Amino acid sequence: MDGFDQLPDSLILLIFNSVSDVKSLIRCRSVSKRFNSLVPQTDSILLKIDRVISSEADSDSLFLTLLKSFFNFILPKPTQSPFPNRTHTYPAQILSRFQRIRELHVELPAGDLQLEKGTVVKWRAEFGETLKTCVIFGFRMGHDGNYETEFAGGLKRRVMWTISALMAASARHFLLREVVREHKGMEELLITDREGEGEVVMEEQGLREWREARERHVRMEEEEEERGRTVVPSVRMRMRHEPRLGATLVVVRAVKDGTHNGREADVEDADLAVRAFGNGVYGDAVRELLKARSYLLEMNSF
Repeated sequence: MDGFDQLPDSLILLIFNSVSDVKSLIRCRSVSKRFNSLVPQTDSILLKIDRVISSEADSDSLFLTLLKSFFNFILPKPTQSPFPNRTHTYPAQILSRFQRIRELHVELPAGDLQLEKGTVVKWRAEFGETLKTCVIFGFRMGHDGNYETEFAGGLKRRVMWTISALMAASARHFLLREVVREHKGMEELLITDREGEGEVVMEEQGLREWREARERHVRMEEEEEERGRTVVPSVRMRMRHEPRLGATLVVVRAVKDGTHNGREADVEDADLAVRAFGNGVYGDAVRELLKARSYLLEMNSF
């Protein structure tokens, strides 16, 4: 017996939790019978997805697929596609090898937004049963300095940034539905991408809300299957733009979660925005944007 065999199972599991990467953990199972029995008990998991399978076509990105489903929702066709939606199959199959997932981080191969050259958009969305909040930060490099024209002409563009980010977030939320259902002990879910474009966050209460809602509303899942994403609820969006920076900050809240005006709204916006971007490279710009005048927009569920 070597020194490693004398380590208690709890310490080995702590090491496996630090490794977290699914591919590495699966390789560890072949080391010994003991490792083979302990790896499935790892509770902190990182799953890096190399490719998201689309039900539309192998060449389509996840965003293009859900964009098609968006227009199909507006102009529904009389017949359904003969190809079942399979975007959830790969994560669910891989993660079925783990029995006690408590924290799950899924990393997608790329971002979902198709943006014009020189545009950068970052977002962070929190979900429960559906969207709760979403913070979106975007800017265009090389704007011409004509601030009034740039804002008036760019308002439509910024609204499209917001819609695109909400659709991308709802598609990611939908992607992991089977995983959330099967791993009832999960307390935290984070979905990111390698480009650092956006992230979906679900905490313990949100995960519980999601499971309870699916048990109550079977029809909800059928509608989501047709769309290829979770329904975005009616939302209120508070938009701030700083022309000197060429940057925009949008804080989105589901109407059912309530919203405030005046000072209370500013405090809530600041809390959400700083939590999303305050500690990153965009922190200073976000804090400057929070000082700007805000514009309130509303959008119906889609």
